[in-house]
Amino acid sequence: MGGIEFLKGHGTQNDFVLLPDPAGRLELTEARVAALCDRRRGLGADGVLRVVRAAALDEPSAGEWFMDYRNADGSIAEMCGNGTRVFARYLVEAGLETEGEFVIGTRAGDRPLVVHPDRSVTVQMGPATITGTSVTMVAGRPFSGVAVDVGNPHLVSVLEDDVAGLDLRDQPDFDHDFFPHGVNLEFVNRLGEGALRMRVHERGVGETRACGTGTVAAVAAAFHLAGTDTGASTVDIPGGRVEVTVSRGASTLSGPAEIVARGEIDEAWWAAAGS
Repeated sequence: MGGIEFLKGHGTQNDFVLLPDPAGRLELTEARVAALCDRRRGLGADGVLRVVRAAALDEPSAGEWFMDYRNADGSIAEMCGNGTRVFARYLVEAGLETEGEFVIGTRAGDRPLVVHPDRSVTVQMGPATITGTSVTMVAGRPFSGVAVDVGNPHLVSVLEDDVAGLDLRDQPDFDHDFFPHGVNLEFVNRLGEGALRMRVHERGVGETRACGTGTVAAVAAAFHLAGTDTGASTVDIPGGRVEVTVSRGASTLSGPAEIVARGEIDEAWWAAAGS
């Protein structure tokens, strides 16, 4: 067939197109990524994961493989927790890494992880750093939140109201001076000790079924508001459930990762989509 290889995968229904490109030869333009992620004219996804050797991009990493992550609008992003799990699952299924512990590179730094026999993946997400407070507006209603850096920016609003009632179809407003490069917005309910429920509006994507870094940010913010910086919690998102631990200077994210399809992209479509 001679097309461009792709796979489709998801982590708690946060879905991605994977593009195996070990030598870094694909021209991954913003327009091409946006076309791939479009659910009517492309394959449909929340983002694209290019599987490339760190050396091919001259990226410093202790691991061989680098996760070149792009948002659905084509913009480059630093990190994606669910994407990291799917990326790792692909590496094992493709025979590029062995099940167990290894490291992958991201723009937010190296991420050590473990691919478990039950096909779940645990990722060391690095520090979840509280950086201040800010406000977001949803349908004209203000919500205060805790700003958290998990290698990418988040604003977490812990609400008394049921998050299921929020209208997140449109981009909520936020302080563009505080977040000059945009922000992921999490809206959270406490369900009890060690249990949260979350919805998320992702930067460059819109509302998604899950956001891995967002769940880490949500747990860090909830514990911060409770007066601590250490603990563990489940987080229920529309796409399923993950487990998060946070401590001073470190965090982990554990959850499922699935590869659901593979095929080839038509080269004529690829060429037209890049213009």
